[in-house]
Amino acid sequence: MGATNPKSLLLFGAILPQFVDPAAGRVPLQLLTLGLVCILIALVCDAAWAVLAAQARCWLGRSPRRLSALGGTSGIIMIGLGAQLALTGRRN
Repeated sequence: MGATNPKSLLLFGAILPQFVDPAAGRVPLQLLTLGLVCILIALVCDAAWAVLAAQARCWLGRSPRRLSALGGTSGIIMIGLGAQLALTGRRN
């Protein structure tokens, strides 16, 4: 996902070069290191969210009552958002 995200190009093309020190030498290696650190941080954060979501799913799945309540609540929220969109319309 990160490779196809236009914000990634902005990050790697505009922001990371500001942190490179040409006096330290090996500019491409510095850029590569900064890019890899950024990717590693994103990977750890995404993995943490995945583990958290899996734990939440396991907790919810243990009780059919909780799953039913979640489904009903989600349905009510979707109906409410649809009604709000129908009533307010698009603002131009």
